[in-house]
Amino acid sequence: MKVTDRGTVFEAQINTNRQSCAFPSICVLPSGRWISSFRAAPTKIATTGQHVLISYSDNEGRSWSEPVSPFSPAKVNDRPGLFRAACLTTLGESSLLASILWVDHSDPAIPFFNEETQGLLDCRIFFSSSHDGGETWSEPIIMDTSPFNVPTPITGPTLLLSDGRLACQFELNKPYYDTSIWRHSSVMMFSADGGITWPEYAVTSNDPENRIFYWDQRLGVLADGSILDMFWTYDNRAGQYLNIHAKRSTDNGHSWSDTWDTGVPGQPAQPVSTPDAGIAMVYVDRTDQPVIKVRKSSDRGSTWPEETEAVIHKPSLVSQTRKKGAMQDAWEEMGKFSIGLPTTALLPNGNVIVVFYAGPETDRTDIHWACVNL
Repeated sequence: MKVTDRGTVFEAQINTNRQSCAFPSICVLPSGRWISSFRAAPTKIATTGQHVLISYSDNEGRSWSEPVSPFSPAKVNDRPGLFRAACLTTLGESSLLASILWVDHSDPAIPFFNEETQGLLDCRIFFSSSHDGGETWSEPIIMDTSPFNVPTPITGPTLLLSDGRLACQFELNKPYYDTSIWRHSSVMMFSADGGITWPEYAVTSNDPENRIFYWDQRLGVLADGSILDMFWTYDNRAGQYLNIHAKRSTDNGHSWSDTWDTGVPGQPAQPVSTPDAGIAMVYVDRTDQPVIKVRKSSDRGSTWPEETEAVIHKPSLVSQTRKKGAMQDAWEEMGKFSIGLPTTALLPNGNVIVVFYAGPETDRTDIHWACVNL
């Protein structure tokens, strides 16, 4: 595996509300158009001024359209909000689905994460669709996530499963001022009517002892129709990250295997199938200097040999991790990252496009892309 091309989707605009760009998504239409969405804000931890931008390329990344902000956040229970992220799904031909994260903005003075309670500002999921290749978008509509009536930040794009259903992915947090213990879980909800209703769900990760947090699930539908779920894994008791963990479903998300340790350190992107029936995983290795890498598995994700590893992006940065004594330290650490959150999409030739954010400092980050030959 090797990087064959690279470029920039969007360069940070200094001293504007497009200075800090992060939380990217990428999808590829049958026409060959690449479409990327990302969050722009004046600073990384800012709530005020954050918004979602969308840009596309019709020439394999050599140039990108001027970003637009097509989504207008609605009120939820008469509370104003802002859109923090959008993840894109190709539904065939010129059709796309955007899964959008809405965040309560009724009190602009308070931060996203409550360090005292470990709660989050209220988060809801909205959907918008496009049937002209991302040129225009429908009015966003809210998703009913019942019985999960807590903050539900999305963890990636809605999946189109092999049985034709849609699967929306998110994780469970707790309300901002709730002083009870935060019990984290990752969830998928399923729709058989194109996203109108979501009557079924599956909990993809949950530690009954509440010690291991399987954060930022990254789900990939593989060539054989199975689903591989990768987790950025945190030991809440020891205050340290573990290797990436994974689990598999062979029945379109109804049931899941036991979780296993992949042996790879870091924060994963969604896995993709390779042309030779293997699986590629892009990830951020933060054991020292942060580096975006890719590895390959030839045994359905059980092992990821180090000799398959290739570097996608290695900036001139010192380590951005530190010793953590509490959950507050982990959140503060995340808030200072200036590189990360790679996301992937397969190209028609079997290669993969990787989009990620990176920059010289926390509050000045661009959206980059790289093409990897699998």
